[in-house]
Amino acid sequence: MTQLDSPPAYYSPENCNVDSFKDLIMQTTDPTSAPQAATVEKNIPIYDMTVLRPALAAEQSRRRIMAEWAQVLGRGAGVVVLKEAYTDHSVIDDATALYKDIIHAEKQSAKAGADHFAASGANDRIWNSLQKLCEASPRVFLDYFANPAIAAICEAWLGPNYQMTAQVNLVYPGGAAQQAHRDYHLGFQTAEVSAAYPAHVHEVSPILTLQGAVAHCDMPLESGPTKLLPFSQAYKPGYAAWRRDDFRALFDEYCVQLPLKKGDAVFFNPALFHAAGANSSTDIQRFVNLLQVSSAFGRAMETVDRDRMCKLVYPHAVMARQDARLSPDELSAAIAATAEGYSFPTNLDRDPPASDLAPETQAAFFQRALATGMDAQTFNKHLEAMTKARQA
Repeated sequence: MTQLDSPPAYYSPENCNVDSFKDLIMQTTDPTSAPQAATVEKNIPIYDMTVLRPALAAEQSRRRIMAEWAQVLGRGAGVVVLKEAYTDHSVIDDATALYKDIIHAEKQSAKAGADHFAASGANDRIWNSLQKLCEASPRVFLDYFANPAIAAICEAWLGPNYQMTAQVNLVYPGGAAQQAHRDYHLGFQTAEVSAAYPAHVHEVSPILTLQGAVAHCDMPLESGPTKLLPFSQAYKPGYAAWRRDDFRALFDEYCVQLPLKKGDAVFFNPALFHAAGANSSTDIQRFVNLLQVSSAFGRAMETVDRDRMCKLVYPHAVMARQDARLSPDELSAAIAATAEGYSFPTNLDRDPPASDLAPETQAAFFQRALATGMDAQTFNKHLEAMTKARQA
């Protein structure tokens, strides 16, 4: 391979090739590549869990199913549907009733959660629906997550010891569609921040998370089930491309939707281009519990008190900037070693995204405080407020 043929070290929107993207998404799913699927609809393998559930109880057959799911999520369509992931709908109904109580209580306390991609008022969101369900009824929580099919697909993509989180999204009739996007991690960063990560990190990001959605009601097409673009996860520069108008136009032209029944679940690679559909129904409140599952390896080795470090370092950084003892680049390097540079995990009820897709990071605040000449006392108070907002 010559240097001219070498892959880029960084991805940028300007260098994304829409024709290459189109070649990928024009593929067709060969049913023989998903032999355990009951059917393939619109290139998406559909798995009947009433048939496959007994096989999950035996290690060899469970591994065989998981290997197939991993292949589909990674190199195939990038999305699977698990029909009747829940056969006992009373479990879904019990959780739905509790979630609606939570939504009502949070509205009463003026804690309506902002959404990353939906217009205000178009939906109701419960951040951290995982913990809130557990607190509302540990028994219902236990029954809800005692689901071997969900456990198996999480393990198929992420391996064991994964970390579960969840957020409820309730979209009312008339709720508009989202724009096409990719998801966590790099999909929740601005274009500038995403472009700062080297290309190989763009390729690692999708294997750190699995996206899922459990249907809490019947979701015909007019209710706006998720729009999905099979095979789009395979386009490596996709985190740099998804905001471009020509890529979004292709998404709108070729995306597909599948109706879901209560108890069905859809899981997809977070790099898959997708968007919630428009709820054009007159009477369906589309109720979905969004599962965002993380790899066990997405954590550091040591715990570090970065709040204390920031408070200790900030006055010295102010003096170093005033005296020009350290250059801006040198200060940035020191801040990166001192402060938390990532927005997550956080408590999105108290620390919602503001103008960007993610809350301001500790490191970004440190930089902003330094640039505006914030005094140390104000810096410390704001830092403490940020820390409190992030806590469960």
